[in-house]
Amino acid sequence: MSGEDRQSQLAQEHKERQAQRAEQATKTKRNTFIGAGAAVVVVAGGVIAAATLLGGNSEGTPAAQSSPAPSETTAQSMPSIAPTAPADASAVSCSYRKDTSGSPAKKVGMPPSKPNLKLKTMTIATSQGDIVIDLATAQAPCSVNSLAFLAKKNFYDKTKCHRLATPENSGLAMLQCGDPLAKADGKNPTDGQGSSGYVFNDENLGGIPFTKGTVALAQPPEAANQNGSQFWISLGDETAQLGPDYTPFGVVSKGMDVLDKVYKGGWITNPDDITGDGGSSAPKIPVVIKDVTLS
Repeated sequence: MSGEDRQSQLAQEHKERQAQRAEQATKTKRNTFIGAGAAVVVVAGGVIAAATLLGGNSEGTPAAQSSPAPSETTAQSMPSIAPTAPADASAVSCSYRKDTSGSPAKKVGMPPSKPNLKLKTMTIATSQGDIVIDLATAQAPCSVNSLAFLAKKNFYDKTKCHRLATPENSGLAMLQCGDPLAKADGKNPTDGQGSSGYVFNDENLGGIPFTKGTVALAQPPEAANQNGSQFWISLGDETAQLGPDYTPFGVVSKGMDVLDKVYKGGWITNPDDITGDGGSSAPKIPVVIKDVTLS
């Protein structure tokens, strides 16, 4: 099959999926809050691909172009990082390997094998305001080590958060970032596929619930131990329906108001997302990462 024939086939399959989801849209909206499980079934795999390096279902319903207000989350119900005894630095060693998936990448080398276990916070300076994350370094040392390495290499600078998932378009609530090649314009069919060129194993699975404020690494659907540069921030408790298949590495401690504003602004449906899981449901309010620092 030629490249053009394959492209045509993917486009046709994409249109068929759109038609099916449009027919089920009313039921999806009705079940989103009264039964998360029902909403998960309706979106047919949206949760499996929800937080992936390849993105998630980015189709959205034609008539629904704005997001509902984020689920209310009190300070008491915000996720927290369980206390953990300091890890023995000499006993912790991280392993990173070349990404052989063929995903487009911005390569800046490999992180060191010895992590800095003293890192406590990650600050993401964006075009909409700063987001501060309290890190679960003891529970996810190699994940934090990777983030710190990429931050020092300015890997995230000038990148765009490419995916806004909402209960309407995927049954979830999250903002996904970290694709160095994403355009986040609702037009680029490959948004959500970019990476750092290396992968590493999962950590801390199930360690923090995926309720509003949790930050976790993204990886391809039905994959394990394929973490890279992409990460997502839970914007609502709807995301807690995800299984413990993604590495949670922190919790937002400042900047939730910034994220709420972006969430309320809605998303852009990308009609050219021929794969149906390109992760290109970009936020209407653009989020450009200016700088990432860990300290």
